[in-house]
Amino acid sequence: MSMQTGRRVGVAFVGMGGAVATTAIAGIEMIKSGSNRLDGLPLAGLSVAGMADYKDLVFGGWDLNDDDLASAATGHGVLTKQDIENGAQVLKGIKPWPAVGSAKFCKNIEGANRIVAADHREAVSVIANDLRRFRLESNLDEVVVINLASTERWPDLNAPALNSRAAFEKGLDSSDESISPAMLYAYAAIQSGVPYANFTPSVAADVPALMELAREMGVPLAGKDGKTGQTMMKTVLAPALKARALHVDGWFSTNILGNRDGLALNDKDSLQSKLNTKGTVLDSILGYPVEDHLVHIHYYRPRGDDKEAWDNIDVTGFLGQRMQIKVNFLCKDSILAAPLVIEIARVLDLAKKRGESGPQEQLSSFFKAPMVANGHGPEHDFGKQQHMLLDWLGVRQ
Repeated sequence: MSMQTGRRVGVAFVGMGGAVATTAIAGIEMIKSGSNRLDGLPLAGLSVAGMADYKDLVFGGWDLNDDDLASAATGHGVLTKQDIENGAQVLKGIKPWPAVGSAKFCKNIEGANRIVAADHREAVSVIANDLRRFRLESNLDEVVVINLASTERWPDLNAPALNSRAAFEKGLDSSDESISPAMLYAYAAIQSGVPYANFTPSVAADVPALMELAREMGVPLAGKDGKTGQTMMKTVLAPALKARALHVDGWFSTNILGNRDGLALNDKDSLQSKLNTKGTVLDSILGYPVEDHLVHIHYYRPRGDDKEAWDNIDVTGFLGQRMQIKVNFLCKDSILAAPLVIEIARVLDLAKKRGESGPQEQLSSFFKAPMVANGHGPEHDFGKQQHMLLDWLGVRQ
């Protein structure tokens, strides 16, 4: 466990009623109520000066669905009613704040709990006020925003509004259609001096306009797209195959999942955003293009949050002999993701406390498409990423 700091850190989730957020909040509330189960929390065993304790985390956030968090969590099926009664009863009293929604950017997710705003500028103002109120009412020392909303379609990255701070400001005033809900939250957080992480494949704080703003405001950023299951396994296995000179001829990946993330990905535009982040890791690690690297994601409602990731890897070894590797990961999607979200919040808070700003590359191991500070390619090798994190924390053995 980290050294006690007594600093209260608020974590504001975009998509607070989703499976990942409700699982994270329930887990921390169970720890607060006396559970000492720190299983699955990657940094639980480390003592890091200045890092907020799990018990000092406070939660708030936005969602298009206004169900209380206990109802939302029960609906997702990750936690049982008994889990919620056993220390997380506080979820019954928590409701999400109204959220920004856009059918243009995310077709399959609806909800009536919407921010009523005349334009982008007013929506940003509402979000910033929510953050201010959260800080005051919960007596917080710091706030961190984490995007867990449903995946949006890919925007036009060449749109002028996304490529300079001045053009983005004009775009807010004119409700420019290239600016997505994810970007509105990112802008509001950065402008408020609040660290921001994007755990989704959506384009958000990684556009040049918002990277520029983050540097000006001295705000730490992290993202994007949480690396939890199949891609994590790829970034563990690929370095080993490279080290053994086993040439990867092809890598076929398929996923089935039935949660709200899967429903959002049932829209081809949102799905393409996900494939954009999942498909980039192998070539960078191996040092050559894997021409037959195929990734498929299927919405399959009966599975709910129990995702199945299946991989077939064709490799060539000594004397040109062909071999195969099969990996079948039957995951609980939110059980893998929730602890990462918690640790990202703690590290971003520490980065702000240390005076750091812009992309926090030490968090690369948590993301499929890590943000980088100086335009070089991201590090995808899981072992190297882990060393980066432990070195930054000052605890590497």
